[in-house]
Amino acid sequence: MATKQIQIVKYKGASHWEASDLLAVEEPLEIRLEYGPLVKRKSQNISITMRTPGADEDLAIGFLFTEGIVRQAADLFSVRVWGENMVMVSLQPDFDFDFKKLERHFYTSSSCGVCGKASLDALKTVATHSLSCQKNDWDISPELIYALPDTLRKAQETFDSTGGLHACAIFDQQGNMLGLREDVGRHNALDKLIGHYLQQNLIPLDDHILVLSGRASFELVQKAAMAGIRFICAVGAPSSLAVETAASFGITLLGFLREGRFNKYT
Repeated sequence: MATKQIQIVKYKGASHWEASDLLAVEEPLEIRLEYGPLVKRKSQNISITMRTPGADEDLAIGFLFTEGIVRQAADLFSVRVWGENMVMVSLQPDFDFDFKKLERHFYTSSSCGVCGKASLDALKTVATHSLSCQKNDWDISPELIYALPDTLRKAQETFDSTGGLHACAIFDQQGNMLGLREDVGRHNALDKLIGHYLQQNLIPLDDHILVLSGRASFELVQKAAMAGIRFICAVGAPSSLAVETAASFGITLLGFLREGRFNKYT
């Protein structure tokens, strides 16, 4: 369940009253990786992330892809949901898996303290889709871009109920929304979206527009670069490293996209 109903007390001025309220559910998801020959498989816990339940398979696959552990859907042998809060992703028996990859995360969150240049240089070694994408420039009108956040917002069913979820969506160049995912974690929402398209063998998403419901961090631009996305629109502000990363990969990055305006950073 993505939402949970609880009883609360509301206050307004000198009055207060009991009421029910819907909250966005936040629960841990354990992502385990299974690898090696079928007769002697090994498994390893690689991540525990706090997420909103739903599309857990997409989240696990998207996480493995944006971490550079898998490259394509063909690398996967099976994906199994165990209970309510665990996903087991099994790699192909002949997949050449280097366990040390799990210890060499090539990006960092804002709390990690690793220098931005090191993160950006490491990202360049694995983001093959963006580096190989050399297509003609697009011709997209500001009027089309202005309409994207409203389209995203109207499709956020869980946000309407709770007001507490991030969202990201993929649009075509005509402004049609093709896919959307919501989550309490903005990075989880994007992993869910990318994981969905990876399973459909539609990566790279170099002919599409990514719209983010909040700010654009380095982590989100990094994940977009891994998926070959080269046009990002964020309702909120970008960070300095997000702008540097977008510029490095030739990604168009727009921020503060709301109320008929936006800033173009790259």
